[in-house]
This record gives sequence, C-alpha cells and structure tokens, in this order.
Amino acid sequence: MARYWSCPWCWQGGATPADASTGDAPTGPGDGQAADGSSSPESGTEGGPGGHAIKTVFLILMENHNWSDIKGSASAPYINATLLPAAAHAENYFDNPAMAHPSEPNYLWLEAGDNFGILDDNPPSQNHQATTNHLVTLLKAAGVSWRSYQEDITAGVCPLTSVGGYAPKHNPMVFFDDVVGKPASTSAPDCVANVRPYSELAGDLTGNRTAQYNFLTPNLCHDMHDTCAPTSDSIKQGDDWLAAEVPKIQASAAYKNGGAIFITWDESEGGEFPIGMIVLSPLAKTGYSNMIKYYHSSMLRTAQEIFGVAPLIRDAANQPNLSDLFTSYP
Repeated sequence: MARYWSCPWCWQGGATPADASTGDAPTGPGDGQAADGSSSPESGTEGGPGGHAIKTVFLILMENHNWSDIKGSASAPYINATLLPAAAHAENYFDNPAMAHPSEPNYLWLEAGDNFGILDDNPPSQNHQATTNHLVTLLKAAGVSWRSYQEDITAGVCPLTSVGGYAPKHNPMVFFDDVVGKPASTSAPDCVANVRPYSELAGDLTGNRTAQYNFLTPNLCHDMHDTCAPTSDSIKQGDDWLAAEVPKIQASAAYKNGGAIFITWDESEGGEFPIGMIVLSPLAKTGYSNMIKYYHSSMLRTAQEIFGVAPLIRDAANQPNLSDLFTSYP
C-alpha cells in the first residue's frame, strides 16, 4: 500500500537522522546508550554471540496490519490461541519514529535503522544504498552467519526484481551495494549465497544448517499483504502460514538450543498505531506482554546485542532493546 507522509523526519528526543551519504549513526542519549539507559553491546566480540544465551534468531515479517487487527481476531486463531499463551509480546511496538511509509522504508529500517529518505517501494536499481553500515555487513565482519529466506525466489539468482509472490521491497538486503554489487548483479556472490528460497529452510532446519541470523519473508499471499483464494482473508492466510511454518522452526535444534523467533509486521495502516511483536523462545517469557514503546530500531538493536556487533546502527542507539520479553538476555 503506497502512503506518503509529510514529515519524513519526525524524530523524538532531539535525535537527528543519520547522514545517508556517510552512514554515520546519530548521536543518542549517551555513547552507546538507548533512551532507556540500557548499555550498548560489547565491542570487539569476534566470531558471534560467544557466551550469550540466545544463539539463533528467526525474524518473520508479516504485512500491513495494526495489532488491533490481529489481537482477538477470529481470522487469527493460531496467533491468539496458540502463540500468545506461549510467547511474550509487545502491546506498544511501532514501525519507525520517522513515520516513513510504505513498506520498503520499514524493511530498510529493520536492516539499517534509517529509511535514507526513501518514501516509496521502488526497486533496488533506483533505491540502492552505498553505505556498509547495516546489520548483515556487521554480522559478516564479526563472523556471524546470516541468511534471508524469501518465498517464491529461485536458487542461484540474486532476486533484484519481483517474481511470483516475491517483492524486493520485502527483502532489505538487496538494497545494499556491498551485498548485490555496483552495478547490482543477479549473480552477486554474497547475495546468491545468503539470499535463498524459503523452500530451503525446512531442510536447513532438519540438517542443522541454519545461519545464526535468519530473515524470513513469506510471499504476498502468506504475509497478509494480499487477499488470495481460497480464503480471501489476508489475516487468515498469514495465520494459516504461521501455523504451518512456526512449528517446523520450534522442532529444530537451532531453536531448542538458544533460538528465538520474532514475528512482527512491517507497518501500521491508517495512521501511526502499534503493530505486532511476538517473541517465542525457550528463553522468552510466556503469556507475557508489556507496554514499553518500541520501534523497528528496537529489533535492530536487539539483533546487534544478541550477536555482539557494534556500534549500534543509527536509530538503534536511541531505542530500547527487547530484553524485557526474555528471561535470559542476550
């Protein structure tokens, strides 16, 4: 859904946006501190999370629904009757503090703590970014493996254009030159190796081949974006997909031994309203919710702290982490 807002930089607490040309992070409430006063991840943690309790992250992105659309919905029985009693969730999680829409700016925010002034869903050929200051590049430099599993793409090809129910706007990694090359190439080695068909995830889970950071995007029918046959109910389509796919992750060794599943939505609809953030993990609280105000920057900060990569990227330095949803963190 294409929506444009008149205030691309409505920041809180006097923070300024990152300079898109340099990729420098803004100055936050203190060196390496968020607004809640929590400390930054330790620097120089080579080789990944080390002694951290959380070892593997699965981040699942759904689409275009406020939390009020999902919570209590008869179209989402799996989320409401199965996931929430077993999970911790946030009641006050928002997309981004700049109020940037539509989808693509929010996916970029999850990867880089900024939308770089982008307020559309244009392809990587138009909206590519030169900065190397984004999550998967920091992970790679620290020896932490990553993978973006995208439904409907083909193995061996860097997916720079739409195919089937896949849309590049829902795959933030392909907007960065250091992943896809400059000029971007469908054979870019880093992209081909790490951006994989979602159909490979099940085998990677059972074969214990998953990466440490896994970004999972269903297709446009399964992520609640489109209304599709046979149900013609976007929420039910996504709920059914989660009911089929989340148990596969939960059955894996990667999940049982320090794994965490984060389920969120890309953006609110009809204004700035809370969207869902559900956390499932052997290390998460169960049947728990809080009213802490979070943004996608909080998810980015949480991923950085779990894997011990610094400095905190742009707005991730200004927002609280998701530690309150866990019994053991990071």
